[in-house]
Amino acid sequence: MPAGYSGCQRRNLEASHGRKATWQADAAYIDGLIDGEGTITLSRKHRNENRQLAITISNTERQLLDFVLDTVGAGKITGKRTTRPNHIPSFTYAIYNRQALQLLAQIHLHLRTYKSERASLILSKYLKLTPRNGKYTDALRQEREQFENAVLNLKPGLPRDILQSKTTA
Repeated sequence: MPAGYSGCQRRNLEASHGRKATWQADAAYIDGLIDGEGTITLSRKHRNENRQLAITISNTERQLLDFVLDTVGAGKITGKRTTRPNHIPSFTYAIYNRQALQLLAQIHLHLRTYKSERASLILSKYLKLTPRNGKYTDALRQEREQFENAVLNLKPGLPRDILQSKTTA
């Protein structure tokens, strides 16, 4: 788990389940949902804001997302508007910032896609490059922008050597 969580008031997902084996199975399942139908990204809620860590899972089965919400104990589920009568209503589970970072720290070992590399990069640098008061020095802002670009350039289907040349250029 990343540094900075020793005094964290957030829920420890493993402890909340009482049994480590149960949590590990649930974590692997949630990880599969994130790998298959989810997103691990840095996004802006508003144009002039800094990017924040977001983990989302979209699905048409509300019960599936309710399971994730109940298991994790944090985040929210929103409904998406249907634009045509033949569209099935869909829902999105979302968790942000340090709660998302805590979830990522507990499930990242099960990821198998490019999201595994995103998770590793985020876990290693996000806290260091995200001051809690939101105030950045020029040097920290530049380092944060490089970090954001590196995370966002990790995309599906690109070989690792191409990704590395993009982030170091």
